[in-house]
Amino acid sequence: MFPFLSSDWLINPPAVHASVAEHGDRLVLSNGLIAREFLRGATISLRREDTGEEFLRAVRPEASFTLDGVATPVGGLTGQPDLAYLNPDWLAAMKPDPKAFRFESYEIGATVARFPWKPEMGVKAVWPPKGVSLTLRFVHPTIKGVRAEVRYEMYDGMPVYGKRISLFNDSPKPVKIDSFVGDTLAAVEGESVVDDQARWRLPALSVATDYSFGGMGWAGANKTVHWETDPAYGTQVNYSLTTPCVLEVKPPLGPAQKIGTGGRFDGFNSFLLLHDSDDRERQSLGLRKMARALAPWVAESPLMLHLTTIDRAKAFAAIDQAAECGFEMVILSFGSGLNMEDVSDANIAKMKALADHAHEKGLRLGGYSLLASRSIGPETDIVGKAVFGNSPCIGSAWGQRYFANLKEFLERTGFDLLEHDGSYPGDPCASTKHPGHNGLEDSQWTQHAVVAEFYNWCREKGIHLNVPDNYFLNGSNKTGIGYRETNWSLPRAQQHIHARQHFYDGTWDKAPTMGWGFIPLVEYQGGGSAATIEPLRKHIDDYQGLLLDHLGYGVQPCVRGPRLYDAPETKEMLLRTVGWFKAHRAMLESDVIHLRRADGRRMDAVLHVDAKHRKGMLLVYNPTGKDVSETIDVPLYYTGLHGSASTISGDTSGHGEKKGKVKLDEFRNARVAVEVPAGQMRWVTFG
Repeated sequence: MFPFLSSDWLINPPAVHASVAEHGDRLVLSNGLIAREFLRGATISLRREDTGEEFLRAVRPEASFTLDGVATPVGGLTGQPDLAYLNPDWLAAMKPDPKAFRFESYEIGATVARFPWKPEMGVKAVWPPKGVSLTLRFVHPTIKGVRAEVRYEMYDGMPVYGKRISLFNDSPKPVKIDSFVGDTLAAVEGESVVDDQARWRLPALSVATDYSFGGMGWAGANKTVHWETDPAYGTQVNYSLTTPCVLEVKPPLGPAQKIGTGGRFDGFNSFLLLHDSDDRERQSLGLRKMARALAPWVAESPLMLHLTTIDRAKAFAAIDQAAECGFEMVILSFGSGLNMEDVSDANIAKMKALADHAHEKGLRLGGYSLLASRSIGPETDIVGKAVFGNSPCIGSAWGQRYFANLKEFLERTGFDLLEHDGSYPGDPCASTKHPGHNGLEDSQWTQHAVVAEFYNWCREKGIHLNVPDNYFLNGSNKTGIGYRETNWSLPRAQQHIHARQHFYDGTWDKAPTMGWGFIPLVEYQGGGSAATIEPLRKHIDDYQGLLLDHLGYGVQPCVRGPRLYDAPETKEMLLRTVGWFKAHRAMLESDVIHLRRADGRRMDAVLHVDAKHRKGMLLVYNPTGKDVSETIDVPLYYTGLHGSASTISGDTSGHGEKKGKVKLDEFRNARVAVEVPAGQMRWVTFG
């Protein structure tokens, strides 16, 4: 079913370093897991080296630019007689396209950080990821002085490569880039069917780019990834020739950028992961590992109080409570009265006092600012349809002032976090009067560039970013784990089930630390007293239960209210629960294996695995009104354990922990008996 433990990259990454091998007129970019092979500047193979699976069926250009209305491919070869497969014997007769950018030279180098990163919270990761780069250089077929570069990076220990294209204009006249395709593959089809399908199985590869917006997913919420048909592929089985078997990675609009003499244009970065299986969990683990390598800041996951007031006395008291209870960050929430656009001396002084007090207590402090999903005025708003109904254009004069004010506010107050709600969701703007863009065609590219530059700046400054959108590769730490906000207005008993459903579903494409959940200490979008935790001491079981729902999955909750505790017993519960979490934090924030989704009928469970340290941790929740005993099959393959494992089991009290030992079968599964009281959670560690 899976590779042997010794050769599985998800457990034991190969010791082979990424490299470029030169074989005459061929170049092979490889890392022991995958290889992309080039002949005269054209990709002739894309394969898994460990399994031998070939993902490429035909040669395509490396990229393409549409310059001043003329589409010009970059590299590639023509003359392949059958597009179903590529016989190496055909390559000698295949020729470069005379209308394409012509391959000229190449350069081998190192990987490069996309922007600086100031690590926080003790997170240790290699940045940039170790590996090798290969830059292919091309010249325009007719315009002297116009050049293109295609830069690849391949990384050690994972089946991933990165790619970016660039255009250089050393001609005497400006050129306009109407559009471009940053990567294209004539891929082996995911399925071959005579009839048209309502939903096709796609090839086993995933693509992420740093030009992403308009979704909380990771690699899945991506407007740049397009699977196209290939009408020239006349030997495909599908009768109407509509199999989606050509991958094109390109912006959905524009960029419509004019490049003057001596100018340079860089496209966005794309990253492709070649899977070795159709297994959902295995592909998910690969995506999460890729995320932590390409955006290591996603592992920075502080315990957060979402404070609903900026009143000095109340805020100071809440900050003190957060420090006492082991929280690590205080966020001045929506509805608190915070205005980060106000850079008056009085407002800066007031907010700096809060930040200084938090810093004295060993806490980080930040705040909430809303960008999209609001209207500023007709001269400022998006001209056209906005994703959230209304939204200001970042290219407007107001948009330029907004980001300048945020930078000034953050620098002068010493805030450590920005929760940037309604970040740019990709709204095009047809205005021709906004100073930041010329019209519709360049509006998406220019607006995204402003947000990306700002988030890169925050990452360099060590400013934590909670952003409800897919900006991970531009520097954001977290987004919503994936939930409907009104579910936090349901009765408390229902919130528990929904929470664990959200976390189970939301960790398929995101590591637990990449998402946040929600605990409404006070009313949030309705629901009344049945939905809230206040008064805290009266609902202490639900308070702890919601904390354990989140922390058991490794997902940090936005604990929203004016205080964390209201009585000694509430404080004691917080100290005990946070202490338990921190004692097991390394495991609880490690990878998730999805065992049983919450349904309110029976016990549900999740398993954390850490192959590097050969450990696992099982969390079992009992949502029913009676005590339940059950023997659970625990798949420990991804822990790297085999033969047997030592166990420790317990609850969150810190008392009565039991030690034991379990045998693992030939598939590295263990059978574990658990007893969970009504409405509670129990855990078991393996090592």
